[in-house]
Amino acid sequence: MADKKEGSYSASDISVLEGLEPVRKRPGMYIGGTGPEGLHHLVWEIFDNSRDEAMAGHCDHIEVVLLPDNRIRVADNGRGIPVDVHAKTKVSALETVMTTLHAGGKFGGEGYKVSGGLHGVGASVVNALSIYTQAIVHREGGKHMQEYSQGKKKANVKKIGSSKEKGTIVTFEPDEEIFKTLKFDWNTIVNHLRQQAYLVKKLRISILDAREADWNADLDDIFYFEDLKLEIPSTTFYFEGGLVSLVSYYNRNEKEVQDKIFYVDKELDGVGIEIALQYVDDISAKIVAFANNIHTPEGGTHVTGFKTALTRVLNTYGKKNNIIKESDGGFTGEDVLEGLTAVISVKLREIQFEGQTKSKLGSMEAQGAVASVFGEAFAAYLEENPDEAKAIIGKVVLAVRARKAAKAAKDSVLRKGALEGMTLPGKLADCQSKSAEESELFIVEGDSAGGTAKMGRDRRTQAILPLRGKILNIERARLDKIMQSEQVRNLIVAMGTAIGDTFDISKLRYHKVIIATDADVDGAHIRTLILTLLYRYFKPLLDGGFIYIAQPPLYKIKKGKEVFYAYSEEEKVAFAGSSENIDESTEEDETEESGDTEIAADAKEVKARVQKISVQRYKGLGEMNADELWETTMDHTRRILKQVTINDAEEADKVFDMLMGSDVAPRKSFIQTHAKMAELDI
Repeated sequence: MADKKEGSYSASDISVLEGLEPVRKRPGMYIGGTGPEGLHHLVWEIFDNSRDEAMAGHCDHIEVVLLPDNRIRVADNGRGIPVDVHAKTKVSALETVMTTLHAGGKFGGEGYKVSGGLHGVGASVVNALSIYTQAIVHREGGKHMQEYSQGKKKANVKKIGSSKEKGTIVTFEPDEEIFKTLKFDWNTIVNHLRQQAYLVKKLRISILDAREADWNADLDDIFYFEDLKLEIPSTTFYFEGGLVSLVSYYNRNEKEVQDKIFYVDKELDGVGIEIALQYVDDISAKIVAFANNIHTPEGGTHVTGFKTALTRVLNTYGKKNNIIKESDGGFTGEDVLEGLTAVISVKLREIQFEGQTKSKLGSMEAQGAVASVFGEAFAAYLEENPDEAKAIIGKVVLAVRARKAAKAAKDSVLRKGALEGMTLPGKLADCQSKSAEESELFIVEGDSAGGTAKMGRDRRTQAILPLRGKILNIERARLDKIMQSEQVRNLIVAMGTAIGDTFDISKLRYHKVIIATDADVDGAHIRTLILTLLYRYFKPLLDGGFIYIAQPPLYKIKKGKEVFYAYSEEEKVAFAGSSENIDESTEEDETEESGDTEIAADAKEVKARVQKISVQRYKGLGEMNADELWETTMDHTRRILKQVTINDAEEADKVFDMLMGSDVAPRKSFIQTHAKMAELDI
């Protein structure tokens, strides 16, 4: 048989993946990726199945346990997955659900009127991406069990005993061949499940961390892990207030503009709509949306309907009460969102998400239903609560003034740049290369470090922008004030992307923006200020992986003619040994020459036996000479850079708000909690 010709394409080139093979081949299509987000998505998929039982009225307690060996155990007291033989697959319904894509009880029938899991892939996907999975079902007086590995059953479903309980327990261990890391984050899980507890009234959700625990009981013999009564980290959520309670939680550290939280819960044309909102004294907006209790971080049709109605209702009220003049053009969507905290929850029987990860709602009927229900209810709220309406309108009017001032300031900067041929800041020492892909921008602290960096850099690819002093804290500053800051303007012009509604990531002049500050408290503060600015106004740069933090060494260690750089206290000890042999001065003491040959010989013997080591502590980049800065921080073959990524945007938002916001109490609590973990060099 002749060899296949190069470039030939025939039926033999077509691969057919069977069973759960597609999931293992392309896991990102089903869980969004194989990083921390995808890993935690496994937990959400199993939890969602239990949560759907609660939404259907069959479950009131779900328990999630973090076990040793990277295992997760989820138990619920719902109806239990059926274990009888499925008519089509000829195997147990449990096996069908766990090993077959697009198999589940949510495609039709009356098992679930409303659910989050509609594609029938959740449990089977988790199973496919786990090295070990176990399902235990308590149902109709019996206790049934089946185990799996990488999506394939180890044996048939078997009855392992009788039971008075009802419900399902799923335990899984993610496959290290699939995931980059197998570390589950406690806070990520707690924050996600807290949301779910608000969304399903009177549902008790327990989370336990048993990763360091020691017990003798067989987990197959217990239903809820908490029954072991171990002294382990745990938390439980139970709320009766629903979305009103959730909005109150989000605004717990904020100053309210309106006292009475708006709330509506109504069904229209088969779409259940529940919305709560409150304005606070802030410049950012927080809109959290759910569809069938699935968090939709990218929004979708329900959010579009909400924003449309919000803008329309506030404009109508403003014109009706002569607050808005026709010549002003009315409130924009940006104006009415400033300072808003809103939670939107819709429930649909036949729901459509954009993708298996369900990050965006695509059901068009939700848009009209939300716009109608919310618009009518919010208009009535404003009429019935004139004091609240006055406060809200006042907040929006303030936002309008700020928007116009910001536009004027931004236009002035851009216009000045255009008149000057987009002249780069005088402080910027630009690189020679015009290729953004190979160009780097070092943001350094102060003129001293800037001067050293300019001398030590690779002029072809490395640009230097020194920033004097601490830049403006933009967390509570409007754009017009931000644009007045010389340091911020210099950074905006240097990067080339512009800001606000004119931001264009394609114009980024450097594909590595490197923050290089001193290794002290002030340096950490400046670094946080820069990161706050980037997160709030240049977040696509973080999402795209363009932002880095330089890690300069803390010590220069000289041992004879050898030179080492230590980046931590541990490395210093590893290089230098015990502190007895360390000379903290910058130079070694030299033995004076002596005419006494015997004394000189003794001195040489001592020096050979105990060699002094000199250690220089770098507290700032300006303390390095150009060669040292190049060797340690700028040479791409030896330097250490940490890429800044945002895995959990909601958690990042909360942290920035807490660290850089105006409310002292949560920041004080954070400092007190983490003080013992800090390593201070005073």
